[in-house]
Amino acid sequence: MIPILLDTGVIVALLDRRERYHRACAETLAGLGRPLATTEPVITESCYLLRRLPGAAEAVLENVERGIFQVPLRLADTAGPVRRLIEKYRDIPADLADATLIHLARELGTGDILTLDRHFTVYRWGGSRRFHLPIALA
Repeated sequence: MIPILLDTGVIVALLDRRERYHRACAETLAGLGRPLATTEPVITESCYLLRRLPGAAEAVLENVERGIFQVPLRLADTAGPVRRLIEKYRDIPADLADATLIHLARELGTGDILTLDRHFTVYRWGGSRRFHLPIALA
């Protein structure tokens, strides 16, 4: 089964009930039935943003450990292509986490992504393919 990509904002919103999109993210995730794939920089960014919420960083890492958040690529193995994506989207700009997700989309052959980042409406994967964002942002 092809996984759906998972971005930082959704991880943060899932674990922090005070987040504006907590409910939308939780409901979307509950109805998926697909594996979740993400990247090392997304995990790092999520842990950093959740650092003041007791137990949240540990929950993120537990999800990685249990395979709920799959991390199929190592940054060390993909640094060149990721660097080129950061250069390509310099004007937006694409941060490291975004660039690794764009690269992961190509590697996994999917543009389905759980994100709260509107930049993914501009980014393209696999050349010119658009991302599909199933979470509706009000």
